[in-house]
Amino acid sequence: MPKYLLLKHYRGGPEPHHPFPTMDQWDPADVDAHMAFMRHVNDVLRERGEHVDAQALAPTRTWVRYGGPDAAPVTTDGPHPETSDLIAGWFMVDVDSYERALEIAAWVSSEPGPAGEPLYEWIDVREVMEHTPAGANEA
Repeated sequence: MPKYLLLKHYRGGPEPHHPFPTMDQWDPADVDAHMAFMRHVNDVLRERGEHVDAQALAPTRTWVRYGGPDAAPVTTDGPHPETSDLIAGWFMVDVDSYERALEIAAWVSSEPGPAGEPLYEWIDVREVMEHTPAGANEA
């Protein structure tokens, strides 16, 4: 069965369907309802045997790259978060089809936001590569 990574973003991607304030500005009860929905999604996916992993991520990040054979890794916190896309978290699912991955992504997109209204959040759906793509090893 194919695996898919369903990425949730703090910002970035297509134009939002419905603008909402960032979660740090929500009523605490709305945050609790949102997190309860996410736990419910995980529970249902586990029951169906489709859950592989799910994690939420903090907005802070560090970029790192190889510094060379005799150098420490090079790190930076840029590009700055206010102008870049940040991943908020993900679901990894193991499903029968691409269509099922889309169904799950649409369900996640219905997550409650302020006042319990659906967020209509864009979910980035990516298939996990099981094989090297054709031509990737060609010089």
